[in-house]
Amino acid sequence: MPLVHEVQAQIRSLERFVPLLGQPAVDEARNLARWLFERLAGGVIWNVNSTAVGGGVAEMLHSLLGYARGAGLDVRWLTIGGSPDFFRITKRLHHALHGERGDGSPLDEAEHAVYASNLCHNAVELRELIRPGDVVLLHDPQTAGLAPTLLAAGARVLWRCHIGADETNDDTELGWRFLARYLDVVRVMIFSRETYVPARYRDGRASIIQPSIDAFSAKNIDLDDLTVRSILVHVGILEGPPPPSPHYGFSRSDDTPGRVERSADIVRLGRAPAWETPLVVQVSRWDPLKDMLGVLRGFSAMVENHAAPDVDLVLAGPNVRAVADDPEGPAVFDSVYRAFLEEPPAVRVHVHLAMLPTADVEENAVIVNALQRHAAIVVQKSLHEGFGLTVTEAMWKARPVIASAVGGIQDQIEDGVSGVLLRDPNDLDTFAGELHRVLADRALAERLGAAARERVRQRFLGVRHLVQYGEIIGRLVAA
Repeated sequence: MPLVHEVQAQIRSLERFVPLLGQPAVDEARNLARWLFERLAGGVIWNVNSTAVGGGVAEMLHSLLGYARGAGLDVRWLTIGGSPDFFRITKRLHHALHGERGDGSPLDEAEHAVYASNLCHNAVELRELIRPGDVVLLHDPQTAGLAPTLLAAGARVLWRCHIGADETNDDTELGWRFLARYLDVVRVMIFSRETYVPARYRDGRASIIQPSIDAFSAKNIDLDDLTVRSILVHVGILEGPPPPSPHYGFSRSDDTPGRVERSADIVRLGRAPAWETPLVVQVSRWDPLKDMLGVLRGFSAMVENHAAPDVDLVLAGPNVRAVADDPEGPAVFDSVYRAFLEEPPAVRVHVHLAMLPTADVEENAVIVNALQRHAAIVVQKSLHEGFGLTVTEAMWKARPVIASAVGGIQDQIEDGVSGVLLRDPNDLDTFAGELHRVLADRALAERLGAAARERVRQRFLGVRHLVQYGEIIGRLVAA
């Protein structure tokens, strides 16, 4: 069975951004693509990562590749495979680069042997597709070990790291030492924040590109209230029955009609919330660094310690059996479930743990879209965060966001202007107080939401992202 699979990206037109950004910004992107096409002289730009579903990297690749292809570039996407031990090691690396211990397992020569062996098998298949002179953009620790082999085969290799820590510690040093033997030969690297760049690569090879969202994807396209309500009732998040005429439909990236067919797996004590019930929502992977457990406990503190309005909490993530490169998902969900059972009934009746279907990527995306749009507050109480695209998504939907002041979240939210930043993610009393404050002040919530959407329009849409990638690849090809 092959390890490497190609992911199809639908062609998308940059013209749809004109009403948001203006014609000059779109023309700049198109002209850069034309110039790069000529310099590549028939070469391909390959993106390589470990999964086509689940997480912000996969979401960005679906949209960015579509717009790049729409601008005339031959851009393609491959995913690699690996054993459970391989993904356990890469998850350990994921935690280490965030400055966390994860499962505490070593990153020694035995781990190198597993890591390198898995990537060697992938490299054999990749070399059948990638030609000398092609550009290969490797994403994150899962693919870093491919760099030496692809460089030796004549490819132009860049490595893109979407994660990192603002401060170094023993774990970050351990993670970067593990990756160094594979990355030291790479001359072009891309990070999301300057503070994420390790000292050994602050020699001119690192560039900074902040992530972005696609305003026209199923995850972010405008939905009216009837559609939002229909979707959330259908999947089981809100109480039904749905409106008389079903409105589960949405437009896919290839402009064909889609429809929400699947339901979510939901754990709750009582009934689903009514349409009128305010929702506090966090949408993320079931990852300990996302701190779903802390969100649950902070919400519980608000219910018990404040004169809170009638409000429910929805913790939503992918179905834990559907994301192959995240072996921690089931254990994290189980820990949140056990904490849910320990809460008093007066709290549990307001809490809903939702595992969203992921078999259809765009169906999953429009469910998340509807849930974020319906939220009274969107939370992202991460302990560490590479960037935090769920924050960007909620801001684009003009939702008030309460999020931890960690990683790239700090670059998105201006505290008190376009959202609320939690200086200490572990301070649950402060978190509970901020939830109560924003829930109780509708004018504040609306002001924060309006400023949030404008900030995303100016700084975090895909055209800017594509131009930055194009400029960096252009310099590499011209060198």
